[in-house]
Amino acid sequence: MALSGLDIFKKLPKTNCKDCGFPTCLAFAMQLAAGKVELEKCPHVSEEAKKDLAEASQPPVLKVEVGSGDQSFIVGEETVMFRHDRTFVNASAFAVTVKDDMDDRQIEETVKDINSISYERVGETLTINAVCIKNSSGDRSKFLDAVSKVSSLTGKPMIFVSGDAETLKEAAEKFKDRRPLIHAAKKDNIEVFEGINRDTGCPIVVRGETIDEVIEITEKLREAGVKNVVIDAGTRDLKSDFVNQVAIRAAAVKKQERRLGYPTIVFPDEMTDDLHKEALIASLFVAKYGAIIVLSGTDRQNIFPLLIYRQNIYTDPRRPMQVEEKVYEINNPDENSPILITTNFSLTYFIISGEVEASKVPSWLLVMNVEGQSVLTAWAAGKFVPELIAQFVKKSGITEKVKRKEIIIPGYVAQLQGELEDELGEGWKISVGPREAGEVPKFLKSYAAK
Repeated sequence: MALSGLDIFKKLPKTNCKDCGFPTCLAFAMQLAAGKVELEKCPHVSEEAKKDLAEASQPPVLKVEVGSGDQSFIVGEETVMFRHDRTFVNASAFAVTVKDDMDDRQIEETVKDINSISYERVGETLTINAVCIKNSSGDRSKFLDAVSKVSSLTGKPMIFVSGDAETLKEAAEKFKDRRPLIHAAKKDNIEVFEGINRDTGCPIVVRGETIDEVIEITEKLREAGVKNVVIDAGTRDLKSDFVNQVAIRAAAVKKQERRLGYPTIVFPDEMTDDLHKEALIASLFVAKYGAIIVLSGTDRQNIFPLLIYRQNIYTDPRRPMQVEEKVYEINNPDENSPILITTNFSLTYFIISGEVEASKVPSWLLVMNVEGQSVLTAWAAGKFVPELIAQFVKKSGITEKVKRKEIIIPGYVAQLQGELEDELGEGWKISVGPREAGEVPKFLKSYAAK
């Protein structure tokens, strides 16, 4: 049973030192019981208390790492039902299926395509996270050959799916250095999966026909000390799986039900033969609450929107995405190139920099730190105002790079023009750029011609 806030409070120092960021030890204990803060936030807790509170200090949904090396991924560590309550933590991992009854050419082409999927968006690289290898043939040697083939073609984490526990045991032992996710422990093979986890350290999936059956399996695994677990709710139809996902998350977060406090895996690829419907189902599970989502293929028209959607859902609403404050060089500018200025809100930067690049006009882009706010929001908050802009321009080093002391400001803050010229002094001139980013290329071409 999870400890209550008062139970936790009794084991804390009770100094009310505020070093944890909370006004009292009781307030900290309540947040810890709710899974909204980690025990490490208290620098004065005793080692004995740490042991006693180890489980209480864990998030409601435990962390599971799949794979090894730079391409491994983490799921779990979630603490809330809804993103706006705080934030979602570890983004859903997308996996694409490879079946062992494919021929070598099909496997090579599929894995090559998985490896090639990579999109840059607002400072992040969006990719497929894993390869899910399924024992569709039912043949052990064929499955092991397919796993060997995939392993030689990619460094991405692998998920092994087979109805035969001994086949999975052999595959896990052979590829344990890659830390694959092994699917799936059931009521009749729990001992085999305990051994797989103990001998290889690989995370395992539990699959039950009902949530009660899942609880029965995870309880036995917990008693055996197995905690790096992922849950497969068992169903393969949208309505039932959706209900199960919500029920599992609610039990873990709201009721602190540790036997369901694990990330989940879902299989949209097994719910429909329609690729567009599959993408729609997958998008639902990004939000509710699939930690690992298995897809049937690499069609870009489905993969790209899913990657973008995942990025948006897992952006921390409390922390705007932002880029580094500095002078950016676009299209190889020189001392006579125009200077533009904007804020360090990621979306603003990438839209403006893209339009400047499209203009083919060599330009300097000054990006000012306003804590990730857009131009108008930062201006309204007093962060993008003449005095602070002038300070930034002077310390940016742009004066050593150009002869022409003229800065183009966004059209929506045209009212800053006169005061900013006064703040900069020393012959600086301020020009007002367009209001809409799409007008930037035409504006810059006209500006450069003058």
